[in-house]
This record gives sequence, C-alpha cells and structure tokens, in this order.
Amino acid sequence: MEKTITLILAWLLDLRLGDPARLPHPVVWFGRMIGWCERRLNKGRRRRLKGAVTAVGLILLVYAAASGLRMGLALFHLSALLDVTIIFYCLAGTTLIREVREVFRALDRSLDEGRRQVGRIVGRDTTELTAQEVRTAALETLAENLSDGVVAPLFWLALLGTPGMLAYKMVNTLDSMIGYRTERYRDYGCWAARIDDAANYVPARLTALLMVVAAGRLQCLAFVRRYGRCHASPNSGYPEAALAAILDCRFGGPHNYFGQRFDKPYIGDNERLLTTDDMLTAVGINRRAEVLMVVLVAAFSLLV
Repeated sequence: MEKTITLILAWLLDLRLGDPARLPHPVVWFGRMIGWCERRLNKGRRRRLKGAVTAVGLILLVYAAASGLRMGLALFHLSALLDVTIIFYCLAGTTLIREVREVFRALDRSLDEGRRQVGRIVGRDTTELTAQEVRTAALETLAENLSDGVVAPLFWLALLGTPGMLAYKMVNTLDSMIGYRTERYRDYGCWAARIDDAANYVPARLTALLMVVAAGRLQCLAFVRRYGRCHASPNSGYPEAALAAILDCRFGGPHNYFGQRFDKPYIGDNERLLTTDDMLTAVGINRRAEVLMVVLVAAFSLLV
C-alpha cells in the first residue's frame, strides 16, 4: 500500500507542478556527467569500447547510488520521501504537454516563434521547417515522449523500484545526447543507443496499446502493426503510429540532425494539414493513457 500511495502522490505532484524550473533536476546532472565523459573519451582509438564503458558505468553508478541512498534513508524512515522525489522528477508528462501547447501558441503568432519553440523539444534542425512540419514535429514528440517520459519510467519503477526508474532516466539521457548515427557519435554512442533500444522495447509497444485503448479505437492496432516499424528507431515508431492512426494523419519523413539529412520512412499516408484541434485531441489521449499506466503500476504494486 505504501508503494501505491507514494506513486499516486508523486504523480499528482507532476500533474500540478511539472518540472520545477527553479529546482535542480537529476537529468541536468546526468547531462553534465555524460558531457564530461564524452569530451574526454570520445577521441582517439577504441571509441566504441570507451562509449560502452561510459554508458554501462554511468547507468550502474546511478542505480547503485540511488539504492545506497535509499537504504541509508530507510534507517531514518525517510525512504518514502526519497521515492516520492525520484518518481516526481522522473515523470515528464505535464512538462511535455505544456511545451507542445506552447509550440502551437507560438506558431499562431509567427512561424519563426513556432520553429524556436519546437526546437526546445526536438533534436532535429528546425530553422527551415514549414508550419505543417512544426506541428508534425511537436505531435511526434508528444507521442514518442509519452513512452520515454511516462510509460517507460513507470514500467521500470514497477520492475526495479525507484533506483531502476532513475537508472532508466540515465539510459534515456545517454541516448538523447550521444545515441546518434552521426560521424561524431556513431562509435562512441553505439552502446548508449542499443541499451536505450532494449530498455524501451516493451514500454514503446505498451504505450501504443494504451493510446488506442484510451482513444477507444482498438481498430487502430492494425495500423500500428503496419507502420510501427517505419522508423529509424525500433521503438519510437509504435507510439507515433498509434497517434497517427488516431488522428488519421501522416508522420515521419526526412529530417536534419546536426547538419546531416536522414531520410526516414513515412508513418501513414494521409498528408492532411494538422490543426490545434489535433493537438488538443493528442493531449487528451496522452493524459488518458498516462492515467491507465499509473493505474496499472499501482495495481501491480499492490500485488507484489
């Protein structure tokens, strides 16, 4: 029962506050650790080996540190407070929804503002995106990060507790910083990308299922099975395909990352204009899918 109460309290805090801008965030610390390692190790020979040591070492370090801190605080009956804090920081649903809403509001003001705003939440080059591409990028990110920012952290919370949840955030941060197939990161970030693929395999597919259930559109599963693989990532295509099916639109296509063009397949074939109403529908789907996942993990915690 304590685990369930802890989860619900932390989730309610995220619903109310999102990521607190004025408080230190673990992902920021993770980014600094990854950047420090990358600057010193991503050069010379054996970059793939050095990247593997970096990725595995940082993930194990986070898991061990969180486990040790939790055990220490348990002596003072404060482990529940630590768990609430970790879960709160690891959930990103509210912040992401706020960012996507701001993209559409900025785009209503001007295309340049929309490009700048969407650049806050995507890794691709946004300077030459059209208005349609800005909206598409925002909604793709909303779907993909429902998995990365909500479902996957909760999945690993259920399996490995809060240390596992925090370790997952390190996995995700590693991939977002160095898991690219560019010349600079192809070797050094190889292991980070593969670990992230493994960590997200089940959560990504579970996210797609939760989305179509939340939309009451189980017939969309056929679309997801068809287009879920149409992505450079073995996982990201599934939640994106679920949202594309629900909205009856097309995602994917070529993008520019770090000055290099990547030709990604399209997800869907209805090249219609996206609107603010589509964003509102997508946000509603995200919220309902998030609630379903919280209920599933809470129920699981009562059984184990």
